[in-house]
Amino acid sequence: MDKSIKVISLFSGCGGADLGLIGGFNYLNKLYAKTNVSIIHASDINQKAVNTYNENFDHFAICEDVLNLDFTGFEADIVMGGFPCQNFSTINPTKNPEDKDNQLFWELAKVAEQVKPSVVIGENVKGFYTLKKQKYFLMVKSRLEEIGYTVFHKILNSAEYGIPQLRERLIIVAIRNDINVKFQFPPSIFRIENNVKKYTPLSSVIDSLILENPKYYFSKRAVEGVKRAKPNMKRALAQDLIKPCLTITSHLAKVSLNSRDPVLLVDPAKELYRRFTPQEAARIQSFPEKFKFLGSEGDAYRQIGNAVPPVLMWHIAKSVIAQVFTQHTQAGHTVHRVAE
Repeated sequence: MDKSIKVISLFSGCGGADLGLIGGFNYLNKLYAKTNVSIIHASDINQKAVNTYNENFDHFAICEDVLNLDFTGFEADIVMGGFPCQNFSTINPTKNPEDKDNQLFWELAKVAEQVKPSVVIGENVKGFYTLKKQKYFLMVKSRLEEIGYTVFHKILNSAEYGIPQLRERLIIVAIRNDINVKFQFPPSIFRIENNVKKYTPLSSVIDSLILENPKYYFSKRAVEGVKRAKPNMKRALAQDLIKPCLTITSHLAKVSLNSRDPVLLVDPAKELYRRFTPQEAARIQSFPEKFKFLGSEGDAYRQIGNAVPPVLMWHIAKSVIAQVFTQHTQAGHTVHRVAE
């Protein structure tokens, strides 16, 4: 590959997916090699996330609503976006999935139609795929097929790729029809030994259970509240350090013991629990140590929880590059960029 692979990144957030696409970072003493990707556009509607993005990359993201963007005449090889999932929530029945003003996956498809990249990559929560018998997913699939793409999809678990987190996400890889590639998602890096997989444990990113700062600990009142909860309700979900962590979310700053959020049990005898620090949360999401999060701790938690784990996207990027931008070219075909 003598030319860089040009990417338009939408809904970029703090840059987790973009870092994975670019590569060139270290995580848990392993180098995730630099790829041949060049990001020619990155944007997000959240200024604080954009600030963090611009602190960590040589290229710059802009703060802009995707509805205001127009890529007519742009050339790019990949259009990527982890479109927001709030409007697909089952607890908000007032949202109409057919209302294009409320469903931003239409904007990802619109940009793909304007640019005609070789590949479109989408990411969303597992529920986007399963909710209402795949209704929303099938809408996306149908639209991408209408504009000339073959859609491949799979629910990937971050734990399968060396990340100490059981985070399941729908990954969509749509390949332009003229390229004629049957995409294969990256396989797990773990082998089954004695009928089990030895995943990366949570302990690999937790330096110490005990912290000096009291703000990370839950009060005795919170613990007593959990003890009064019904036995069939999953509460105070203390994580086993020898296993991957449950999925962390964007509301880590407001984590409650009386919820399904993962927490740490510091002292069983004293019933002492605590939440994760921003640094621990970033590590659980596979961000390298040098990645800096700007703003308050609450801002950092939200940016981290909303991000695509960089290591997961790195594995996806390597598979896309190998199958679309390497194999296809070597087979005697040129993966061309189409300008409007």
